[in-house]
Amino acid sequence: MPSIANNTQHSKAETLKALHERAGIFVIPNPWDAGSAKLLTRLGFEALATTSAGLAYALGKPDGYGAVTREETLKNVQDIIMATHLPVSADLENGFGDEPEACAATILQAARIGLVGGSIEDATGRPSDPIYPFELSVERIRAAVSAARSLPFPFTLTARAENLIHGRPDLKDTIRRLEAYAAAGANVLFAPGLKTREEIERVVKAVAPTPVSVVMGLGNVTFSLDDLAHLGVKRVSLGSSLARAAYSGFFNAAEEIRQKGTFTFAETNISYASVNEIMKSV
Repeated sequence: MPSIANNTQHSKAETLKALHERAGIFVIPNPWDAGSAKLLTRLGFEALATTSAGLAYALGKPDGYGAVTREETLKNVQDIIMATHLPVSADLENGFGDEPEACAATILQAARIGLVGGSIEDATGRPSDPIYPFELSVERIRAAVSAARSLPFPFTLTARAENLIHGRPDLKDTIRRLEAYAAAGANVLFAPGLKTREEIERVVKAVAPTPVSVVMGLGNVTFSLDDLAHLGVKRVSLGSSLARAAYSGFFNAAEEIRQKGTFTFAETNISYASVNEIMKSV
């Protein structure tokens, strides 16, 4: 589909691919809008990944229930791509449909608007039945891989196994799924909810040499980058944690005003001039 890619998109795709192939670990933080993307770009990160939760919160919706549409997600992604020169990967949730064909269509639409990477998860969005059956999950990833490989640039596809954050603490099944996703052709593997060194190390060893991504900033898991590099992790994302940090600052400031009638929160704010200067950049 040569009409999808341009030279800039191809270059960004090669950059993202190279980050996963070079030695060492890297952080791919998660903006939720164009402004947060500009801040992260200014700080010197090498690539960005969107957050479904951050977008849901910005829209006044909950995350994880299929409340955000594919159209809303891709519009948000377009805004972020326009705000940065960095390669952008997107949280494409479950592909916005149960069937493998929905995953493939989502990957192609994502590429068409300028994305060079994206993730597909095996969570259904239905609390009563949160995880797709194994065989269907693999078929969904296989369809997404096929769509990605039809593109004229190396789209980095991340396959997510969601057991651990949906009340199914079954590491054995999680590893089984990740191994199958790797065999189906996923470029990166991700199981949010890994909490211990032993769990991370087991996943990394089971799926090697496919790169493993982990998420930090959730709960009480406080490994350093050095710790994670030693365990063999390739990529670290932050999920919704930066968005929640921003909302926490906002909430705490508003609460101080409401409860105490004081404004000390402003003492540690980034200055108006500094934020304005960052927003001038592309």
